[in-house]
Amino acid sequence: MDFGFSPEDEMFRAEARAWLAANADPAVDRRTWERTLGRSGWIGLGWPEPGYGNRTAGLTQQVVWAEEYARSVAPPRSGHIGENLLAPTLIAHGGEEQKARFLPPIAAGEELWCQGYSEPGAGSDLAGVRTSAVREGDRYRISGQKIWTSLAHEADWCFVLARTDPESRRHHGLSFLLVPMDQPGRIEVRPIRQMTGTSDFNEVFFDGAYARVDHLVGGEGRGWPVAMSLLGFERGVSTLAQQIGFAEELGQVVRTALETGAATDPVVRERLVRQWAELRTMRRHALRTLGGSADAGAASVAKLLWAGWHQRLGELAMQVRGAAATVGPVDWSATAPYELGADQHLFLFSRADTIYGGSDQVQRTIIAERVLGLPREPKGAV
Repeated sequence: MDFGFSPEDEMFRAEARAWLAANADPAVDRRTWERTLGRSGWIGLGWPEPGYGNRTAGLTQQVVWAEEYARSVAPPRSGHIGENLLAPTLIAHGGEEQKARFLPPIAAGEELWCQGYSEPGAGSDLAGVRTSAVREGDRYRISGQKIWTSLAHEADWCFVLARTDPESRRHHGLSFLLVPMDQPGRIEVRPIRQMTGTSDFNEVFFDGAYARVDHLVGGEGRGWPVAMSLLGFERGVSTLAQQIGFAEELGQVVRTALETGAATDPVVRERLVRQWAELRTMRRHALRTLGGSADAGAASVAKLLWAGWHQRLGELAMQVRGAAATVGPVDWSATAPYELGADQHLFLFSRADTIYGGSDQVQRTIIAERVLGLPREPKGAV
């Protein structure tokens, strides 16, 4: 099949291997890799509009690219929030000047983004946003706090859902603002250390931070439909690539079970087979719903499937290790922060899978109300 890729694109694999060899330390800045992808036009394949320094590809081509990227164990991405969430939102709701300003730097890997949605007390209840934005001339002044903000410590910009009408309630009076992160004294980022010892999530405090009026997307007070549109972009091709990583993790758990002898236990063998079968089911579901927009519950079903599956895999990884699962790869008393094995990291990190990106309870509510047509859940009830 001809994907329209030039012979020079084979250099990508060589560059990926070279980058990994030079940057084995996960603390190394990943921005250089985003620029490497951008130079070859590999950022923005799924955008419906070309011309921003990106190349476009059909749905099948996007699937092939995403799966091959995951299968080649290429470096982790730090630009996916801008590429896969903000960019499609700007293409759908932004003005021409906004698209011309923000899409080329995303496609080039030059500007990284984070998502300012969740807040303390309003993590899963997005309509409960309390961060405020007050217009002052040609700017909005933003005050409030966001939490669980992925990659905020690396981001150049943040798209923020804020309340611009102080008298409004719930999803009314919200606006979608593009906020520069380089505002010393006005924006503070505090990393949140997780059980794994890493800090991918952050608290972000806005103390009079500003956003230009022309960086308002969709119009003042019309942020809710923009925010909901963005959440719809979280499913699709990336789910299939995610499953490649899941298959690698499952394969390692199987190998460990064989090495430790746990595979001779019929209960363990049944769990291993079930994990394999459920992963195949998830792939069929992802392929069936890929590119579809009519199925309102597809994204929620997918999230429920993979979050629970991944959490159970982490538990199984500990089970097949037995007592050895409680011991680290190095002496924990001599390391700060402590180091974890891959299976221990899987177990601890997957505890959050059923919470972030919309908890299981939120996903079930969406399915109940939007798919099954059940009565809406009362808001504000104790």
